Amino acid sequence: MIRSSVQAPGAVIMVRPHHFTVNTETAADNAFQANVAPDASHAKQAYAEHSRAAEVLRDHGVRVHVFEGDNPETPDCVFPNNWFSTHAGGHVAVYPMKAANRRLERRQDILEMLKSDYRVQDIIDYSGLEADGLFLEGTGAMVLDHIERVAYAVESDRTNPIALERFCTHFNFEPMVFAAADTSGASIYHTNVLMCIGTGYALISTAMITDPARRAEVVARLEASGRDVIDLTDAQIAQFAGNAIELMGREGPVLALSQTAYDALTGDQIARIQAHAEPVPLEIPTIEMAGGSVRCTIAGIHLTSRI
Repeated sequence: MIRSSVQAPGAVIMVRPHHFTVNTETAADNAFQANVAPDASHAKQAYAEHSRAAEVLRDHGVRVHVFEGDNPETPDCVFPNNWFSTHAGGHVAVYPMKAANRRLERRQDILEMLKSDYRVQDIIDYSGLEADGLFLEGTGAMVLDHIERVAYAVESDRTNPIALERFCTHFNFEPMVFAAADTSGASIYHTNVLMCIGTGYALISTAMITDPARRAEVVARLEASGRDVIDLTDAQIAQFAGNAIELMGREGPVLALSQTAYDALTGDQIARIQAHAEPVPLEIPTIEMAGGSVRCTIAGIHLTSRI
């Protein structure tokens, strides 16, 4: 079993929601959001689900830094991976967000913790691009192959090509952009609902990549990296099977995904994942109503610890 991988961080940041609700500002282009009326019980349920998920990850040896999301004006604060990312060598990126209320999720205390507990060389802040209507929503907009240095990105209003090019230039990634839609023709809003890249495998719905030639290029690129490409169906994507993240646990790699996603996988797919990592299902059905799943709730820390 692999004990370390630049793809799989051993530490993460999670933001526990206190005022969780489905964000009306993001509903227009997020087909994964549930159409539900506000309910006070959702906040309590989401808080409990998140607390338990963090503990399960800790039980597997992942270092989890939990911050409290107590600002009632940030209903999506539980999804911190969209506003920042961290990178080997001590680099941090801060991203421009499309929804105005999501911009309030950016927190100086999280950046200060990173500088205190980990070796941070610089923080590159792209949030000023919001004034020009240019958005790049972090590791939601991009699925990063940290080994091969490829940034896979679905075309959308949340993934501006200019912002993407700037990120790739600064952080030494090659952009690989493609259009993607579900069987009803609805565009995919974030790349990380479509695919997940682990150290030795990748989960992806190839059928959702609308251009056949580009689809073949994406698959070929993943296969050229030596990964087992595990194809997901449209129905599995709808159950968040692509919204997972490989982390490094005490005994080796684990694949953090939701119970909803795990239950959607076939026995063969699970066996292929198990050849590389231990699947760790987390029960977060209330949080998933907001249109994101386990991957969205986790911001990986690809930095060197000072401890």
